[in-house]
Amino acid sequence: MTQHSTAEVSFVSLPVKAMMALVQEDLDGASAETGVRLTQFFLEDDALWLWRYRLSQLAADPRIEPWLVRIVALDADGAVVGHGGFHGAPDADGMVELGYGVDPAHRRKGYARAMLIELLSRATADPQIKVVRAAIRPDNVASLATINGFGFTQVGEQIDEIDGLELLFERPA
Repeated sequence: MTQHSTAEVSFVSLPVKAMMALVQEDLDGASAETGVRLTQFFLEDDALWLWRYRLSQLAADPRIEPWLVRIVALDADGAVVGHGGFHGAPDADGMVELGYGVDPAHRRKGYARAMLIELLSRATADPQIKVVRAAIRPDNVASLATINGFGFTQVGEQIDEIDGLELLFERPA
């Protein structure tokens, strides 16, 4: 099991076989592939869409795997609290977009912030990354609060085919 740690959470690899099991709604099989016990959160509609999308990205370019989504587990007891990663490898300008999701059973406990700290740390450590982006719906008060204080500046807006209007925030890596 590949892990990258902060003080509170570890990022655990989500192999292709695990994503394939999730798409088939085989939580036990996906858990066996990751080495951690996944929850129903990974089978919700939004998550199933995400696994299908990430599998299509990997089919097009397997080299982006190290950048994509990881399982997030607590260091203290290994409980899975969500997932986080980047939407792909850095683009030609050195920009990566981060993303994370916290299981509703674990929200409002600081785990999104811990995920953000780890993702920013990874981006800062990579010399090819110049800019980190976050795209957040204007009504997602929790995510807007999470990025506050991390040096993000709103740089624009976009319409996402799934989420609708999103505010774009960026910060130097």
